[in-house]
Amino acid sequence: MRVVIAKCSVDYAGRLNAHLPLATRLLMLKGDGSVLIHSDGGSYKPLNWMSPPCSVSDVEVEQDQADAGITEIWKVVHHKTADMLVINIHEIFSDASHELGVDPGLIKDGVEAHLQKLLAEHIETLGEGYQLVRREYFTAIGPVDILARDENGGHVAVELKRRGDIDGVEQLTRYLELMNRDPLLAPVQGVFAAQEIKPQARTLAEDRGIRCVVLDYDALRGMADHNALF
Repeated sequence: MRVVIAKCSVDYAGRLNAHLPLATRLLMLKGDGSVLIHSDGGSYKPLNWMSPPCSVSDVEVEQDQADAGITEIWKVVHHKTADMLVINIHEIFSDASHELGVDPGLIKDGVEAHLQKLLAEHIETLGEGYQLVRREYFTAIGPVDILARDENGGHVAVELKRRGDIDGVEQLTRYLELMNRDPLLAPVQGVFAAQEIKPQARTLAEDRGIRCVVLDYDALRGMADHNALF
């Protein structure tokens, strides 16, 4: 992973265009090929990013750009969608590379991990006609608990919590924004599932078009125990 602190401006060109004006930011170039741009706020969510597969190249700085204070230009191009992220570097304050190795992944606590397993085995709990695609669907910014298909064949990303709060909704929102950039997945709907969902989290989720589902852990366990008898 390469971690750079730099004064920069950023332009994103694709299905949506976006501009970040000149400011000091954290740039992360990860080993999986993703590029993420962070500020000192906004918690874990990047201001903008490019998911893999993509490539990063240095572009020659024209004289008028140099006169404007630009010292480097990084061009990030997505291999499938041709979306492009252009990072105009004015000054680099820190530039370090680290080899992190293979990560063992997130180990969930017993109840949450078991809840994920049970829901995957009984995915029809979310609705008639639902089918499991896989558990722990990995993205450039972390694993989605469950990826499924609904009765119409559309993709559904499921985020599971024991107690659902606003942070969980924000996490799922981030996954959905990224996954909906992938033409092989889009459109992707979201389901926020938990044993208990706080009212504020439900309001935020529904405002963002995310369906909330309250899960009965004991009922799911009972379904598994019942099936084991046959």
